[in-house]
Amino acid sequence: VCGAGAQNQGLMLPSTTSLAERVLLIFSYRGYCSRRQRRLRKTLNFKMGNRHKFTGKKVTEDLLTDNRYLLLVLMDAERAWSYAMQLKQEANTEPRKRFHLLSRLRKAVKHAEELERLCESNRVDAKTKLEAQAYTAYLSGMLRFEHQEWKAAIEAFNKCKTIYEKLASAFTEEQAVLYNQRVEEISPNIRYCAYNIGDQSAINELMQMRLRSGGTEGLLAEKLEALITQTRAKQAATMSEVEWRGRTVPVKIDKVRIFLLGLADNEAAIAQAESEGTKERLFESMLSECRDAIQAVREELKPDQKQRDYTLDGESGKVSNLQYLHSYLTYIKLSTAIRRNENMAKGLQKALLQQQPEDDSKRSPRPQDLIRLYDIILQNLVELLQLPGLEEDRAFQKEIGLKTLVFKAYRCFFIAQSYVLVKKWSEALVLYDRVLKYANEVNSDAGTFRNSLKDLPDVQELITQVRSEKCSLQAAAILDANDSHQTETSSQVRDNKPLVERFETFCLDPSLVTKQANLVHFPPGFQPIPCKPLFFDLALNHVAFPPLEDKLEQKTKSGLTGYIKGIFGFRS
Repeated sequence: VCGAGAQNQGLMLPSTTSLAERVLLIFSYRGYCSRRQRRLRKTLNFKMGNRHKFTGKKVTEDLLTDNRYLLLVLMDAERAWSYAMQLKQEANTEPRKRFHLLSRLRKAVKHAEELERLCESNRVDAKTKLEAQAYTAYLSGMLRFEHQEWKAAIEAFNKCKTIYEKLASAFTEEQAVLYNQRVEEISPNIRYCAYNIGDQSAINELMQMRLRSGGTEGLLAEKLEALITQTRAKQAATMSEVEWRGRTVPVKIDKVRIFLLGLADNEAAIAQAESEGTKERLFESMLSECRDAIQAVREELKPDQKQRDYTLDGESGKVSNLQYLHSYLTYIKLSTAIRRNENMAKGLQKALLQQQPEDDSKRSPRPQDLIRLYDIILQNLVELLQLPGLEEDRAFQKEIGLKTLVFKAYRCFFIAQSYVLVKKWSEALVLYDRVLKYANEVNSDAGTFRNSLKDLPDVQELITQVRSEKCSLQAAAILDANDSHQTETSSQVRDNKPLVERFETFCLDPSLVTKQANLVHFPPGFQPIPCKPLFFDLALNHVAFPPLEDKLEQKTKSGLTGYIKGIFGFRS
């Protein structure tokens, strides 16, 4: 029971998760603990009074006939811990919430100690007793860690680590994986406490652990970042200049010094990273630090200084030291972006080669994705050619030109692959010839630049692949020309044409012998038919009718005489 709670307590959040998402996940877990506790109390009929009066109850050893009573105490500790983690995130912007955070951690430790006391009963097995002790030690260590009581914290973490290591060696491999995971989560906290006690060797282990994992989660993350920055700042005090392409430039900005000192460590960590996800996180972290360093240099390059210091001593083409340092940092940023996109392209190429049957739930990679990546790489290379201070560096210009040809060749190759998928044989064949042209130019002009091109994709391998693809393409084009009639027939079936519209074409359509055979359009569509014509008499307006006054009845005078005549019929 307690082991499950300990795993929940070590809730792992991805380092790429935003602050709002992390708070939402922790808040959701806190709500889960509250709802679970409410369900347990209702099921066990362990209510704290009624709606009018609160009556506190405690779980005692006599109630341990049902192990769900232990879960009640465990959920109290878990709820307090999750609330503390939520306050930990919010305390970054509201420092006053740190006091509430410490209060919740103390509450979690109190409930964990109560759980450990209950587990000392004879009704609890030895495994659960050890897990309860490890759980209490971990929460106690976290509380001491926040109070910066390093010796007490490291003692609690070491106790927790020892118990989990013993449990991992005593059970099956499946259970040992969970315990070993807890040990790995505790190790950074132990090393951080050791460093604060006075062990200077712990900082190197912490930095390597951070670089291998691409970031640390939990309470340790912010403190570890601050510690690494502080250590590099101490080392940066001794760094005064940097040399790049035969020119030495003084470095006076602390943020730039810190970045340049950590550059070698970051590159080594990227080279040693095992998973693609870790590499991607390290690339993003390195690019973020580089952008901050460039921004610090830009703040020093004010508009008036840029105009005044762009040239030194009247030497045309030679930029100031600060501008040259800006070009160097921009070169690092663009080169890192190229390496990251190239690494992503390699992953997509492997996915294309190992592509499984299409799955509707997951989008499969396409050559168009690779084309987009190579477009970005070529744009970065164009920006490298425009860096101030390198216009007269012929070797640099030649090297970037060769790299551009290499990536253009790969871009044309995948454009040709996309044309092959839609059976545009002529366009694909022309692009394959263009790939061979770029690749041959690289082989003929490489010369002394082969060392700088060794980290790029192999051009010779690309030439071999293109030649084989050309043969396959020509064969596919011939077969496609012979099967054009069959293709047209199958397309007619795919277009859902009814049988009445394709009598002149023979094709095997299994749907014709089923109950849903597509024979005719039903109901039939409307068709235009002739209707009764309409006549409009336009001559009526020009007809002159004869006068009819003589035909009209003349009105007679009215009066008494007329009335009498009308009675006796004498009216004319």
